[in-house]
Amino acid sequence: MSSLVNLDQTLASKEPMDTSDTSRLLELKSGLGAIHPWYHEDLTEPRVYSNQASSKEVFDLSQDFEQGDETSNYSSLRYEPRPSSITTSLGRLQNDFENTGDSAAVQLTPSTSSQSVNISDGVFQRIGNTDPKTSGLSSHTSAGLADTNIEEIEFVESDNEAKLSSPSSSLSSQLSPAKSATPASLQPEIPSIARTARRNARKKSKPQFLDLRPRTSIPINISHQELARQSIHAALSSRLNPYSLHPEEHQLLRNHICQLHATAYLNIRNRIVRLWVRNPLVSVSAEEAAGCAMSSRWLGLAEIAYEWLVRKGYINFGCVEISDDASNHGKRSRSKGKGRKTIIVVGAGMAGLGCARQLEGLFSHYHDRWESLGEQPPKVMVLEGRSRLGGRIYSHPLQKQELQYLPKHSRCTAEMGAHIITGFDHGNPLNMIIRGQLALHYYPLKDNSTLYDVDGKVVARDHDKRVERLFNDVLDRASVYRHKMIPPPTTDGDKGLIEVGRDPSGEAGDLISVLEGINSISDKDRPDNNGNDIEQVPGGVDKLTGKANLVAGSRTKAPAVVAAEQMGWTLLPSSHTSLDIDLEEIVRASEYPTLGATMDEAIKQYQHLLGLTPLDMRLLNWHFANLEYANAANVGKLSLGGWDQDIGNEFEGEHAQIIGGYQQVPLRIWQHPSKLDLRTRKAVQRVIHSTGGSSQDLVKIICDDGEEFEADHVILTVPLGVLKDGSIKFEPELPDWKTESIQRLGFGTLNKVVLVYEETFWDVNQDMVGLLRQADQAQSVAQEDYIPKRGRFYLFWNCVKTSGRPVLIALMAGDAAHQAEFLSDGDLVSEVTEQLAMMYKPKVVPQPSETIVTRWGKDRFARGSYSYVGATASSHDYDTMARRVGNVHFAGEATCGTHPATVHGAYLSGLRAASEVLDALLGPISISDPLVPALLKTENSPPDAPSKRKHDEALSHESSEQKQTRLETFETEILKAIFAKLGLRPAKPGKPGANPFLLFSKDKWSECKTKCDEARQAAVGNSHSKASRNEVRAALGLMWREAGEEVKRPYVEKTVSNRQVNHESAATFHERLAEWDAEAIRVRKEYVDSHPGVLSAEEEQQMWNALGVGDGHRRAKRVSRGYAESSGSEMDE
Repeated sequence: MSSLVNLDQTLASKEPMDTSDTSRLLELKSGLGAIHPWYHEDLTEPRVYSNQASSKEVFDLSQDFEQGDETSNYSSLRYEPRPSSITTSLGRLQNDFENTGDSAAVQLTPSTSSQSVNISDGVFQRIGNTDPKTSGLSSHTSAGLADTNIEEIEFVESDNEAKLSSPSSSLSSQLSPAKSATPASLQPEIPSIARTARRNARKKSKPQFLDLRPRTSIPINISHQELARQSIHAALSSRLNPYSLHPEEHQLLRNHICQLHATAYLNIRNRIVRLWVRNPLVSVSAEEAAGCAMSSRWLGLAEIAYEWLVRKGYINFGCVEISDDASNHGKRSRSKGKGRKTIIVVGAGMAGLGCARQLEGLFSHYHDRWESLGEQPPKVMVLEGRSRLGGRIYSHPLQKQELQYLPKHSRCTAEMGAHIITGFDHGNPLNMIIRGQLALHYYPLKDNSTLYDVDGKVVARDHDKRVERLFNDVLDRASVYRHKMIPPPTTDGDKGLIEVGRDPSGEAGDLISVLEGINSISDKDRPDNNGNDIEQVPGGVDKLTGKANLVAGSRTKAPAVVAAEQMGWTLLPSSHTSLDIDLEEIVRASEYPTLGATMDEAIKQYQHLLGLTPLDMRLLNWHFANLEYANAANVGKLSLGGWDQDIGNEFEGEHAQIIGGYQQVPLRIWQHPSKLDLRTRKAVQRVIHSTGGSSQDLVKIICDDGEEFEADHVILTVPLGVLKDGSIKFEPELPDWKTESIQRLGFGTLNKVVLVYEETFWDVNQDMVGLLRQADQAQSVAQEDYIPKRGRFYLFWNCVKTSGRPVLIALMAGDAAHQAEFLSDGDLVSEVTEQLAMMYKPKVVPQPSETIVTRWGKDRFARGSYSYVGATASSHDYDTMARRVGNVHFAGEATCGTHPATVHGAYLSGLRAASEVLDALLGPISISDPLVPALLKTENSPPDAPSKRKHDEALSHESSEQKQTRLETFETEILKAIFAKLGLRPAKPGKPGANPFLLFSKDKWSECKTKCDEARQAAVGNSHSKASRNEVRAALGLMWREAGEEVKRPYVEKTVSNRQVNHESAATFHERLAEWDAEAIRVRKEYVDSHPGVLSAEEEQQMWNALGVGDGHRRAKRVSRGYAESSGSEMDE
């Protein structure tokens, strides 16, 4: 894991690429006409390698994003061809308190005065002349923001009598009785993925994958190494190991490929992902995927990689366009007479909407499969019990819509539920949606918090750091008892070949499944991973999220007295150097030990060594409260062995908040590219199903209002709390293995007190402020006295820059979250106001003009906030929660073991459920046998004339694909022989080191970049900020100008020396080139003569003609088309 992290950091570096390597490779390619017939083209001209028309811009999300202004960020735009035209649209979010009927359909009513913004008139495509380091439109562009297409969501009531929302709402509000529905305020403009001009290029029949062209998606203006770097980074940015098969890929392919083939597969898979990452506005086509194969021999692997990536939601997900082809095919199939299947998704949160949107995309992608059956693709319907969408994402509109801090057309909201995007990098799917497709404004958060003590005084930072180190040490000691996760089996590719972008050659070996049988070892032979082995262990808690972070460490810990001194603590005089923390007794005292009990015991033992003060205890328990915020539960309820079972899957990069409301994300997923069929106020009461899972079995859903729906498959995305509550009845009841996991997993509560003011009295540049809490017994040093209140208003989020109004959100975590469910709004507001007055004295803290208190535990559609690993639960319970029961599937954050309790985890679970439904309808991915055609073996002895004729006749009956593979493989072997004997072809001398400043820049770049990064981090107060390339260049220029003669002299002398060497090399270049070409022809002839029977007489003549070589095997001036290309090759333009 650490190697992948280090690699990702290396790939994310913005240091300049050594352009001399790229130019060297291009020169090598341009000269390969003498030895390699495929390189006869003029490589200086960019070549379009997509079947679409050319484009202008694209989002490149594989590169780091540079931060601009402090309040908003957009995704960077890069050059890369993809088909799409973009328009913009806006929508208004429905308010929980608005007057709506019992049942409502949802539709959009466009404003007559609206204007659409068309960013691109034509069709996007991928081209091969992209400089990955060159940015297009600025990531902070405001182009098009002034022109908006305003649309409002109208909830069309199905009966005449309008009713207020359910009194069991998760919110209570201290607003005047005259408060009306939220005004139709504008929202930030976002691109809407419109239908494109693909209809003009529509083909009459869909070609077979193996009939498609390889290499057409391989750019020719960058080196193989640079292409590999981009592809590796794209895989890492998509939660995929670029060097190993995903466990599901491994299971799919283990009986069909060998380890050599795995390398070719990984290269192709990484390149396909690269296309998606560089432009998520348009789906990757089969033609483009096939073009990622270097040889037609690998087209079978490309087909499997493409289908697996599509089905599993690694590409072509989110608000991506559905092509017109699917719609037209669907219309033609209506006359076939067969019924249309129905898929129902229960719940319109991120899991439900993400699943429904993915199903729509998959059904469009596989429309031809249903057409062949004479059916239409299934229809998808979403049932939502609330009057709004979003689920536990709810951006409540504020009473006053007076923008003070937001961009024009934004909306003033406060987040009632999900709040933070925990890093965009390293595979967060929300990166593609928020930054790559919707281009929503977001605000990057900074860890610049201040902690206030109970008396209102600021806690010294060094004191806080010392206590934080102690807390992390205690957490680390408790984590010794974590359950060790056994990684699933997989297969590694050849890392060396993958990093240089080369496919393997040679004969296939044993299948992976065969090697597994040979290499399997029994458990007793497995190495012991206990003891002092270095592994990934918790290394502290992120203040922004409360999540534990991983660092390299050992399960064996230093003695407590040694660790305490290293952390800066002073030991009590009575402390003996041999004293240590012993947690074995507390761990063995219970069948189900908890994290809280274990950590409390460790703190008690540390008190005998350190003499902790009441302030120390308050600080320690503040960090406990932050850990309880991450888990939505008291740490005493968390499993000691599995509480952090998702550790190591965290995404990287800055945390962020969506400006104008997180609810924009599910809203846009519902809207784009076309509206999903969403039925609101449809609370599900009963699910009548069959456990058999037959395709003929229908699932019946009965809603509270008596309406019934039937579906072929149902995806339940309701929160775990609803399943625990039993408000949805199943007939027959769910099996024991499902209900037991439902009960073992915990479902916690986190509540908020939202305070809206007319003016700020706090530092608006601090994103969060912490507050220490007093024990039940003042000045107590007993750990148990701090537990009940430590999470009460322990943290305040400053939401000025995201809500548009002076807003503070106070968190209620741990036991305090449950206390908020039963306390009145007035009591909570009075208490928090008193605490704020103490913190900001002598300022006068006014009463808030608007307050909102969440009570998620009482919300009938949630019954809590998010899941955690309870004391009796294990990590396997998340997998059990995800398992289907007949034709009833399950999704939601509590079914995502790798990313539970998160929005992105909920979304990923929706993608997973959509893939399950597709497999149930169409069957699993079909794999041909053999998947990779075998190489044609060469003969060692020269055949006589009759056998030669027979051999030529045999070759004449092989397929075009077999022929192409044979010729390409033989040409590769010839090149290996030439390079082995002669080395690389002489390159035309360039001008290396012609400028001493360039040599200086290359030497000093890393040093200068480090200093610029440190300066930027100090300026913005963010330890993750990075200096831009232009900043580094400017600093280098200043360093050069201020450098003395002694510093500059070596670079000047090196430049003079390089010029002299270059001049001497140029004088003999043509002579060396001619000599090398002649020798290459000789080696080629020897190799062909020593391998008779591989080429037919006609093919051999074509080879020499392609090389421009006459009968005497001397190179002619004219170079013709390559012999290894099939006749009528589409590569010829």
